[in-house]
Amino acid sequence: SNMNWNTLLCSDRIRSFRKASSSDLRTEFEKDYHRIIGSASFRRLQDKTQVFPLDRSDFIRTRLTHSLEVSSLAKSLGQNISQSIMTSIKDESFTQEHKGAVCDILQCAGLIHDIGNPPFGHFGETSIQDWFKQNLGRLQFKGEPLKNLLNPQMLQDFYNFEGNTQAFRVVTRLHFLVDEHGMNLTKALLGTIIKYPVSTLEINRGSGDIRTKKMGYFYGDKENFQNVQEATGTNGKRHPLAFLLEAADDIAYKTADIEDSVKKGCISYEKLLEELRSFERVRQTEYYQNLVSWLEERYRKGVEREYRRPDLYAVQNWIISVQGQLISGVTGCFTRNYNQIMEGAYKDDLFAGTEVELLTDALGDIAYRYAFCTRPILKLEIAAQTIFNFLLDQFINAVIPYDTDLPMTQVQKKMVALISDNYKKIYSICSRGKSESEKLYLRLLLVTDYICGMTDSYAKDMYQELNGIV
Repeated sequence: SNMNWNTLLCSDRIRSFRKASSSDLRTEFEKDYHRIIGSASFRRLQDKTQVFPLDRSDFIRTRLTHSLEVSSLAKSLGQNISQSIMTSIKDESFTQEHKGAVCDILQCAGLIHDIGNPPFGHFGETSIQDWFKQNLGRLQFKGEPLKNLLNPQMLQDFYNFEGNTQAFRVVTRLHFLVDEHGMNLTKALLGTIIKYPVSTLEINRGSGDIRTKKMGYFYGDKENFQNVQEATGTNGKRHPLAFLLEAADDIAYKTADIEDSVKKGCISYEKLLEELRSFERVRQTEYYQNLVSWLEERYRKGVEREYRRPDLYAVQNWIISVQGQLISGVTGCFTRNYNQIMEGAYKDDLFAGTEVELLTDALGDIAYRYAFCTRPILKLEIAAQTIFNFLLDQFINAVIPYDTDLPMTQVQKKMVALISDNYKKIYSICSRGKSESEKLYLRLLLVTDYICGMTDSYAKDMYQELNGIV
């Protein structure tokens, strides 16, 4: 049962609506683009960190600029792959119209892939997971630990909390446009942003299949998830475009992190070269050696032309060329594994077994060691944990008795009053007629929804204000 492009590129929305006037000539996917860039959730990405704390200097990438880069790379991949499907794979079922749709969907997917990320990047995710692991056994509701009141999937949702999964939630529910359907985007686009089409009970990091590495949807969103799976015909498999979105994300941040690390002085040009050369010993390939030599040649050019920073000139030029190489590597990989991808049987990323695989490993490893393990970053991690611990302590404590017959203290009432009405409205719609334990689960999600929607500075300011730090 192969997936097919007609259903994969499904332009329906979860809430269907009357067709607008015929004067609107845009496709549904072009309308998605406008909805996304016009949204506050998207604008908030400009105050979320990619890696470095935001106040250092204006050239450091934010989540917003990162998302724009991913969007642009994803669209390029869409163009290359579409061309390849039509000319070298010669899949008759794939039309020129499909090509346009693929490019538009990938462009939109790049914009929203990080829209659910909590403040402070990945530290945010781990801080949230750690807090729940430490506290759900300790906190009580009507004399019973919260841990015992939630079903296994609900519990695992908090232990495995994930920004990608939250993105699905933001666009299908939380971004309050008209009603509780969020931005109400097309199902093809929603299918593309689901990287791991499994629940938290099916996570299996050791399966050897990329699609079970992390969670793909919350228990509270299972109907929307099912709806998208059925409409696109993916049914538990990964949408082929999800592989391309992930590749675009990898290309964007692996190259950006290297560039930012050189700019910030975390790694010198000489050290970068030495590190890149040391990977040759792992697996000697002429292709890789030539790529690294090209970096040296750029540096010599920069010195010859008497640039003030030949190191930066070399790295920035090299990075642009590297991105092109990675794009063609990914295109080749998708093309070679096309049938497996369409069957849902392909288990790797799109760098596996390509000539650029060594390069992506090298870039990822170098960035990890030089960009993420420096002292300001360690301080930021500790600060993030402190801020999250405080906010989760206060807000979770406040929502446990909220919307029940239990009495609430003045402080609890004030904390609940701070949560945006939007999120409370979604909670009241979703909790109607639900059991007590499911309502409790939705109240905990109400807090993670609110905190994930915060920008870095909003979270920091709230922490300081509530602690009387002026």
